[in-house]
Amino acid sequence: MKCNVGKTEQVIRITIGIIIVFVGLYYRSWWGLIGLAPIITGATRYCPANAILGIQNCKVKH
Repeated sequence: MKCNVGKTEQVIRITIGIIIVFVGLYYRSWWGLIGLAPIITGATRYCPANAILGIQNCKVKH
């Protein structure tokens, strides 16, 4: 898996994921599990949707 999530996008994904998980816990709803998707894609810096759409936000090191 190649990196296709940039640093800024990584921080945004993890932050939003944590917020969704906490809101799900607060309301005791299973919908909070949806927050795991942005957390995982932010932590691994790979997003399958970005790969399918051809979006590359990760800077390439030379």
